[in-house]
Amino acid sequence: MSMKWPEIQYVEAEDGMLDPVLELPKQPEGSVGKYGGMRREYLRQHRKATYGRMRLEGTLKQHLLETNEQAQQMVEQLIERMLVTNPAPDRAQQLAWVRHMNGLKGQAEEIVRNELIYA
Repeated sequence: MSMKWPEIQYVEAEDGMLDPVLELPKQPEGSVGKYGGMRREYLRQHRKATYGRMRLEGTLKQHLLETNEQAQQMVEQLIERMLVTNPAPDRAQQLAWVRHMNGLKGQAEEIVRNELIYA
């Protein structure tokens, strides 16, 4: 079974050479966010083939947007679950409350990085 190559259209350039007409897939709107950016860097540095394939196919930005959304939801859910077993101090103790919540967020983000971003 032989592989069928896609038909490529060409246009003559000013110098007489034929240039291929390339249409890049339309990219979704929006910023990839904190977690999407982390995922992009991970793919770029450690999964070069996947990164290159997704860029060529035009699926990279959608993947990064979805990863960012999923990561944000995971962080929120993890913090909620952690608060059940490790409740925060009274909000009247502002510094203790902020310290506690920052600690929980750090733990949740570490889990998200290991299970979603760097997977």
